[in-house]
Parts: sequence; C-alpha cells; structure tokens
Amino acid sequence: MSRVRIRYRVDAAQEGGHRGHFSVELEEVSSPTLDLVVPSWVPGSYHLVNYVRGFRDFVARGGPDDTRLVTDRVEASRWRVQTGGCSKVRVDYTVYGHEMVTEAFDLTSDHLFLNAALSLPYVDGHQGEPVELELHLPPDWKVVTELEEVRGRPPTYRARNYDELVDSPVDAGHPLVLTVRPQGIPHRISLCGKGGNYEAHRLEEDLSKIADSTIRLVGDSPLSSYTFFVHLTDVPDGGLEHATSNSGVVPRNCFQPQERYEGFLSLESHEYLHAYNVKRIRPKVLTSVDYTKPNYTRLLWWMEGTTDYFSDLVLRRANLYSPARYLEEEAKMAKLLLETPGRRSLSLEELSLISWTDYYLPYEETPNQSVSYYHKGHIVSLCLDLEIRHRSETAASLESVLRVLWNEYGKPGRGVGEDELQGIAERATGLELEEFFARYVRGVVEVDLDRFSRYAGLTFGPKPRAPDDKSPVPGYLGVRHKDEQGFLRVTQVLLDTPAHRAGVSPGDEIVALNGSKVTAASLAKDLEGYPPGSSLDLAVFRRGFLHHLALTTGAPPPEKYEFVPVDHPTDLARKVYESWVGAPWEPAKPAAAAPEH
Repeated sequence: MSRVRIRYRVDAAQEGGHRGHFSVELEEVSSPTLDLVVPSWVPGSYHLVNYVRGFRDFVARGGPDDTRLVTDRVEASRWRVQTGGCSKVRVDYTVYGHEMVTEAFDLTSDHLFLNAALSLPYVDGHQGEPVELELHLPPDWKVVTELEEVRGRPPTYRARNYDELVDSPVDAGHPLVLTVRPQGIPHRISLCGKGGNYEAHRLEEDLSKIADSTIRLVGDSPLSSYTFFVHLTDVPDGGLEHATSNSGVVPRNCFQPQERYEGFLSLESHEYLHAYNVKRIRPKVLTSVDYTKPNYTRLLWWMEGTTDYFSDLVLRRANLYSPARYLEEEAKMAKLLLETPGRRSLSLEELSLISWTDYYLPYEETPNQSVSYYHKGHIVSLCLDLEIRHRSETAASLESVLRVLWNEYGKPGRGVGEDELQGIAERATGLELEEFFARYVRGVVEVDLDRFSRYAGLTFGPKPRAPDDKSPVPGYLGVRHKDEQGFLRVTQVLLDTPAHRAGVSPGDEIVALNGSKVTAASLAKDLEGYPPGSSLDLAVFRRGFLHHLALTTGAPPPEKYEFVPVDHPTDLARKVYESWVGAPWEPAKPAAAAPEH
C-alpha cells in the first residue's frame, strides 16, 4: 500500500458551543477507497467506549473542483470514502466534546483538551505513517503538548505515526505552566482550570522529587522532556499515562490538607512510573495496538498493580512518605483487598485477561466474584518483593526485576511475552520462583501478608480497638447501599455476610429494623443499637412489595489494618526492612497510657 500524506486540522476558534470543526487532508492518494476509523479505546484504559457518538456532518471532497465524494458509513465507527481517482481528498466533520476526563475531547470558550482517539480518526492501513496536526485557536491561547512543533503560526505539530498522536494529548487555553529539571530533564507542570489550593513552589519541589526518585529506582530515563497535565475540576477522574506525559483530572482543592495532597502525589507517582512500566515495558500483544477491539493480555496485574506498588515505594524513597506513613498506605491497600469477598475467585492472570468486561464494567455481583487487579497486584507485588529480599538476603529485590525488564525489554522496545515474566524474575534475582507464581499469580491461593511481613520484622493484622475506647460496636449487615432521596437502596450484598444469609437482594429498599423506620442517613447510628448477635426483623420493599427478613447481625470487619514491629527481629529481618523501607528498623512505640480520672 502506497504512503499517503496526512494532515489533521482542528478549528476551535469558531463559535459553536462545544462542537469542534475538524478536517483530515490527504495527499498522494492512489487507492479507490479510503476508510476512516474512530478508535473504540485508548491504551491505558482497557475498556471499549462509544467515542464516535459525538461525530456528525461527515463530508468528503476531492479534486481541483472540490467535488463532493461518495461516502458511506459502513460501521458505527468507520466511514468509507470513494476517492473517484482524486489524489487529494479532504474530509470535514464535527465532534461534540464537553467532558473533562482523562481520556477526553473537551472544548469550551476558554479551553481545548484533545486526546486524538476521541476526535481524529485514523486512515486504515496508514496508521504507521507520519501525520501533522494544525491548530486554529483564539490568538491569546497557549498550547501545551509533547508533540514535535513544526511551525508556530498556526501552531502545527508532527507525530511519527498515529500511535504517537494518540499518545500525545494537546491542551490549549490559559494554563499556568511551571518547569522543573529533575536529573537535568525539563518537566512541565501544566495547571488548567480555575481555582485550586495548590502552592506552586511546593508542587514544583514534590513532582521533581517524584521524577528524580523514579529515575533512580529504575536506573536512567528515556525522556528528553515530560509534561504533567493537571486539570482542576469538581468531578475527579484520576489519571491516564502517556509515553512523555500524563493527564490527571483532580479536585481543584486536593492539595490541602496533607492527606488529600498525598493522594494527589500518589496519583502522579503512579502515572509517572508508567513512563517505564506500560509505555515502554509492555506486553508483546500491546506493542501493536488494534483500536477497534479488546487487546487481551494476562500481564495487566504487573503493568498496573506492580506499578501501583512501586509508586508508593517512590514516595517513600523521595521522603514524601515517612516510614510510618508508607506502611499505613500499604495496610490501606491490603484492607481494600481483604474486604472484597471475590479476591479468592480468580487468579491475577485471569483478572488481567478479563479486565475489559470485569474491572471496567462492574455490576452488583462484582465484589463477590472478582477483585481489582490493581489491589491484588499491588499486594502480591509487595509479598514478592519481601520474598525476594528475604531469600536473597537483600542481594536482590523486585527493583532488580524492574531494572532487567527496563534494560532488556523497555529500552530496546521488546514486548514481554505472556509467559516470560516468571523467567525474567528468576534470572534477575537468581531465585527459583515457581511456587510463588503458581500459587499467587497463576493460582488463587490467598497471600498470607502476615507471613511475608515477618521477613521484614513486622506483623500484619487488624488494628485493635484502644483499651479506653468505650464506643458501642455496631451490628453488621454486609450490604453496600446508596441514598435515594433519603431512601436506603441496597446496591450490593457481600458474600457470606448476615444480609447474604438472610436473603437480602440488590435493589431492595430497606425501610425498617424491628419495626423502626431506617434511612440511608440513620443506618450507621441505628445499627449501634443492634450489636453483633442481635436478631432483626428487616423490612424491605422488593420490586414494590413489602417483605420481612429474619437476620442476625454480625461483627463488623476491621476498620483498619496495621504493620507492627515484632519483639525480637532477626538480623536478616532488620536488613530486609531497611533495604525495603529505606530506614532503620525500629521497635514498636509503647502505647500511650490512659488518662487518670
């Protein structure tokens, strides 16, 4: 197939509400037909989405007389243009965009955020060819993108191929742009959106520390520049990684107090690590992307869960988490895993494979039959790290595996085969890891986090109530619910809980406990009157009809878990802890004495 010169034109200067005007200009066309296809997903977000829904006004023209060409919509996301022998073809269309999320086309009177997959269809068969992107914007707008600039007026950029175009978002408007240089590499922080309780200097310092610590963790950097896109909104959406940037959509006031700010730093650490793990260290099946259908891999647990594990470790190495705070965050992640009944149902590999229809499309039974491969992958990665540090006497770690993956796969652009990871880990550490992978990666055996924690001189378990805590222990039902204008609607019933055994069903509206009215707002307080072991007549409306269910309340699950230093750690356990946490092992602090009365 002969090459075609491709130029996209975006016109955001016209008055048109949230509908942008686009063109695809094609030269050196020699084929009788051209197919333009809108992607159904973007790398990093493993689910199919109806991106094409905002496309309208699709018209193709060609030849010296600008003749209108026959165009058929042959599939929902595919248009076929009959070129009629024209060597130059222009396709005009419009797209509606008004959703500020991580994978977005958002157009307002003062802002454009462009992810190419949502607004720029590819020319089928020509995805590997260079493309240009020409922007027509209000004159006072600033453009921030990692694409190579071709000329300044109008702002025009070049991508080596369609994949790079999709992987290089464009932000235009009036952002505040800060620049830092960790390891001498320019990194921009592009803050877009009104308001925000951030401190610019602190943001510069802390994001620079994250980049610096990540580079040190892996060993070097593939970057010549990088952009942190930070969109300040009222509806947070998380982050999406790109090869030379990441797009975060966060609450505008997430920078204070400290705990909320640490949540923001955790997001940025995770997305920045993806510049290595996912964007360059990636499954072989994702080295050539098909944008029209799911691209299945069993390695997403490593790409996401292990990235999440390392992102916390980066914050610790950067001293943005204290040792105690780091362990507290790991305990929180373990709680998310342990409070999900479906954690024992599927292996990490299978969770990765079915993410397209499972993780991204949860429903009422999801927590009973599945679990997030982020959460389970994070905790399995933690245990694998401790296993390696213990058995190698700290000569190796999970960091050793990451560095081998980077040097042998990420740098040269080799994809990781579906069955290669265990062998790579064994070669990187000098250990035989068949039992670990068979039990916890390919199998469904639950990891005993307490056992692995002892390798580092710690125990793990529920945090006990304080001796002087006299507050009542409420009864537990085992339902998740939502407030529907004051009514208590059950959304999920967790497996092997009192509600499950009593026959409570998703969709039930709980109206009374032992004859007394209950609402979504009052439920937690009402259950304090029914401690574990209490008999309840639970009145529910089910599909409009009143039912009475007999239920015995249970004990609530632990509110918190914690890591606690053991009394007498071995020298090796101290060494493992120090190599892992990056600080000397310390004994448990004595409990504060209860005040005298």
